[in-house]
Amino acid sequence: MVAYGIYFGAANSIQQIAADAARTAIAGLNQTERQTLVASYLTNNAGGYPFVDASKLTYQANDSLADGSQFVVSISYDARNLPIWNLFPGIAMPGTTITRQSTIRVGGI
Repeated sequence: MVAYGIYFGAANSIQQIAADAARTAIAGLNQTERQTLVASYLTNNAGGYPFVDASKLTYQANDSLADGSQFVVSISYDARNLPIWNLFPGIAMPGTTITRQSTIRVGGI
């Protein structure tokens, strides 16, 4: 339970980072401004989330190809440094990369 608790804590943090970055991006007037806001948010805040080493994050932040009125922030986290992988070597563990995304509507509607 401890190992999975740590993993789920990290996964929750990554989802929260994606959601918070997307909410920050809404202030941008276009895709470029939204991308800049996301980059700034991640640089200044990602390291403050539980179980997250900000240097292990990668992200994409773009207008949705399927719906131009939406902006999507996708976060990928290399979780290999979490302390869970060697705790219980016989237990099946999830993948070492955590990927989450958040979508927010742009345009004030």
